[in-house]
Amino acid sequence: MLVQSPPTRLWPWFLWLGIFYAVWTWLVFGLDRWQDVRQHGGIALAMAAGSYVAGATPMGGGTVGFPILVLLFHESAQLGRDFSFAVQSIGMTSASILILCRRQPLAWAMLQGACLGSLIGTPLGVLFLAPIVPALWIKLIFAVVWASFGLLHLTRIGEIAGHNGMTDFDERWDFRTGLIAGLGAGATVAAVTGVGIDMVLYALLVLLCRADLKIAIPTSVLIMAFTSLVGVATKALTTGVQPGVFENWLAAAPIVALGAPLGAFIVSLIGRKPTLIFVAFLCVGQFVWTCREEWPALGPGGLAIALAAVGLCLGGFEMLRAKGARLALDREHSQSGPQAPMRTGP
Repeated sequence: MLVQSPPTRLWPWFLWLGIFYAVWTWLVFGLDRWQDVRQHGGIALAMAAGSYVAGATPMGGGTVGFPILVLLFHESAQLGRDFSFAVQSIGMTSASILILCRRQPLAWAMLQGACLGSLIGTPLGVLFLAPIVPALWIKLIFAVVWASFGLLHLTRIGEIAGHNGMTDFDERWDFRTGLIAGLGAGATVAAVTGVGIDMVLYALLVLLCRADLKIAIPTSVLIMAFTSLVGVATKALTTGVQPGVFENWLAAAPIVALGAPLGAFIVSLIGRKPTLIFVAFLCVGQFVWTCREEWPALGPGGLAIALAAVGLCLGGFEMLRAKGARLALDREHSQSGPQAPMRTGP
């Protein structure tokens, strides 16, 4: 189900920003934490780019934050994961509020199912799976998933960017598909790396449902915002976040609160295709960077496994794409009358 666009009302977004910056000011100056902000200025600078990626693409701000912290600053993979949850809980929430205020079209049924699945799966993954995954595996899972996603866009960007509307399935089917995706991705890739559920839902929308980017990307932003809030709340109430997350968050949060919504706005002016191609190269580049950094632990055998995993992910994407084409054709043949088989946003 897609929602038509009533008049835009931005006051809730400005209200959110006012509340956030008031709380941040109290945390920094009221609790005398300005020195922490200064010491972590590097991650704030990196998240200026990361927050744009978060708002303009289906890849969360952790897409930049995780490799910067882990590969460049040599922090632990666990800290990178927890920071991704924490910083996206501000940046992508801010972008989500703006998306809702602007009444952008969303795949509501699939989003609702994914949120319910994530609400169940993310805490289970955070509590039971993430603690037993070694740091090297966290880095490789991140690298493999993002590399495959980048290669998908480098090879299929023309087709993906050419979709219009969305294949009209039954809303119960959309909800169930989103539920399965949210449950599975929340319990695995999101719980382990702090990001990724947005990319899973996006892939389902553009490959299986052949959704317009104007529908798929905003929907992916909202599911990542929701999952980040669930993830950081689960960590805070149970195991606690990694040391250093709060200090990095203090430095980056005021940047991403504006950067992610700005990305969502700017990309509407310059188009999503150039941004997606640029980020796709970054995704492939971080895979090369990770393999180079972890070569002593990987060796030829580990590299071969990582490359095979990328190929497996790409094979899965191609299966989704082929099934989406068949479903769209079947849907078109099953319909009668002049109605088109595509839902379109405003």
